[in-house]
Amino acid sequence: MEETKDQFPSMSPVDSEENEISHTDKLVGVFSEPGTTFAQMSKSGAKTSDWIIPVLVLIVAAILSNIVMMSNPTIKRSMMEKQMTMIEKNLDEMVASGQLTEAQKEEQLEQMRDRMDQGMGAQMIFSILGIIIFSFIMFFIVSGVFFLFAKFALKGEGTYKEAMSAYGLPHYIVVIQVIVMVIAALVMNKFFTSTSIADFVDADKSTLTGFVLAKLDVFSIWYYAIISIAFAKMFKSENMGKYFGMIFGLWIGFGLLFFFIAKAVPFLRWFGV
Repeated sequence: MEETKDQFPSMSPVDSEENEISHTDKLVGVFSEPGTTFAQMSKSGAKTSDWIIPVLVLIVAAILSNIVMMSNPTIKRSMMEKQMTMIEKNLDEMVASGQLTEAQKEEQLEQMRDRMDQGMGAQMIFSILGIIIFSFIMFFIVSGVFFLFAKFALKGEGTYKEAMSAYGLPHYIVVIQVIVMVIAALVMNKFFTSTSIADFVDADKSTLTGFVLAKLDVFSIWYYAIISIAFAKMFKSENMGKYFGMIFGLWIGFGLLFFFIAKAVPFLRWFGV
């Protein structure tokens, strides 16, 4: 009797990659079927392209949005007025504490206004460099925080690379948010930093009411909801609720932390804290 060869045939490349989906399909899936998309990604494995492409697209969108808004004289003036209002508030606190006199405050305000008028070109260059550097730094930090909580607090089965994919791919939602933000800025002729209610009604974000209104943002809520689904699927959990609790809890929790830090150290408001 002849020996039968290949009695148990090995998987073909097609079989081993049956769960693989293209980046375009992943992009569409984020908007149409996030649960199914991230469930497939958890089987096929995380890819560097899952996060680096969305982050790069967002950086380009953010840079272009700044250029478009700063090319509009009215919007540019609106941005300067917002900055001057923040500076004046900080200086008022210094006057109240006796660090400055009213005359010194007015002198510094005038100097600041002159510098802004003369240095818009340099400010744009620094803004672009800041967007590029800050975007990557924050991406790795936030991915790491989400990973640590998902891995150790929720006992999820996932890696840091999978956390980067789960956090990175939903960045396409932020790209849409940036586009809407630019359209709103051009229509309303004022500078926008988000699509929250706080920006539309010009609420003071340094107040608790302003903080709450800043969180009432359809795009931000949508974005973090998709991230919650992504982490639940990538970390192979059947309990999606606890991931919603984790992601939204961290978003609100760290937001409040930075809010009170900025209250204690007003200088940090210059950095958008």
